[in-house]
Amino acid sequence: MATSQQAASEKSENSHRVVVVGGGFGGLNVAQYLRRVAVHVTLIDRRNFHLFQPLLYQVATGELSPANIAAPLRSVLERQKNCVVLMGEVTGFDVGSEKVLVDSTHGSEEIPFDTLVVAAGATHSYFGHGEWARHAPGLKTIEDATEIRRRLLTAFELAERETHADQRRMLLNFVIVGGGPTGVELAGAIADIAQFVLRHEFHRINPAEAQVILVEAGERILSTFPPDLSANAQSTLERLGVSVRTQSLVTEVAEDHVTVIAGGRTEQIPTRTVIWAAGVAASPLAKKLADATGATLDRAGRISVEKDLSLAGHPNIFVIGDMANCSHDGGKPLPGVAPVAIQQGRFVAKLIRAQVEGRTLPTFRYRDLGNLATIGRSAAVADFGRVKFKGLIAWVLWLLIHLMNIVNYRSRVLVFVQWAWNYLTHDRSARLITGSEARRAVDEFKHAD
Repeated sequence: MATSQQAASEKSENSHRVVVVGGGFGGLNVAQYLRRVAVHVTLIDRRNFHLFQPLLYQVATGELSPANIAAPLRSVLERQKNCVVLMGEVTGFDVGSEKVLVDSTHGSEEIPFDTLVVAAGATHSYFGHGEWARHAPGLKTIEDATEIRRRLLTAFELAERETHADQRRMLLNFVIVGGGPTGVELAGAIADIAQFVLRHEFHRINPAEAQVILVEAGERILSTFPPDLSANAQSTLERLGVSVRTQSLVTEVAEDHVTVIAGGRTEQIPTRTVIWAAGVAASPLAKKLADATGATLDRAGRISVEKDLSLAGHPNIFVIGDMANCSHDGGKPLPGVAPVAIQQGRFVAKLIRAQVEGRTLPTFRYRDLGNLATIGRSAAVADFGRVKFKGLIAWVLWLLIHLMNIVNYRSRVLVFVQWAWNYLTHDRSARLITGSEARRAVDEFKHAD
């Protein structure tokens, strides 16, 4: 049986070989927009699916199932004859020989390329405190989402059986670190669970007594939005019962508490459930590529790119999405959000086509399509520059835009049906406690007590 490398070489003998690393928004758009171009595309990802990350928080809070927001890459690209999908872990780059080093089911492989596009995304950043990850999971993968869901729901189960008031109060404290869109969306969703979804399901506790605490080190939440929309988001969260604490710096995350400094005063918040939404760093693959090419990295581990998203001295290697520091003309780096990755992916595909056809190569310019964040039921904020919305209108816009960006039709229908059911009934049907850690968490809490 031929290896993936051999198959790619055979198919691309007379074609320009494009290797895309990462099947997220950026990488997938590169592959899809090359479908009618005379190139051979190899898409490499360590997972076999594309994940719609903006809705991960709904998996973490039981509104959607993982399959609702994930689409198998082979299914998405099955009709694209010039593209093959390889499930494998990229371990390095041989730039001199123009090869990508991959560990896959076939063992170690070398995938040759004429053009390389790296879009491996980002991971969590704990600002030098990696030990906090054990007690405060972030939200980047399906596994992260199901782990957070397990911790949230297990906390209510343990509180139902707990006889000590202080221990019960600690279990019903939920701390979210980071007041960006992810933190705000999680805070609103958890408040909804406590106040409405679970209110008739427990007999010894009142879930509505749960305290959701959103901690933000900056002056306001949603700092990328205009101040009036940030203020509206905070007041909406507070009406939902969320305690919003700005200018509050987390200095310690432990098994049973979070330490916060605010206004020169140190406070310990007792809790067993902490969610990290405060920072991100580029994939470790960025450093490997930088070492291989001599590219520079910023403080967040992102690779600085040229105006056409290529690497200096390597016009056939491109970095896009969360891995790229795209800050031209003295501007700030573009944010690590889906619209940026999508536009960059489509741009690089057009650039490759122009190169293959011998045409003038363009320069990337980002078109800001606006900024949205949902806060809770019928509540959101939307910033489109001169036009701003809040409340129900912004919420409907958020729903429509997210539905249209889900990659396949089946998932759009499933998500729409789930949203409609949840809106009418307050029922989050995916509230499952799963994983081998579930029983151990209960045992550990009993022993700690």
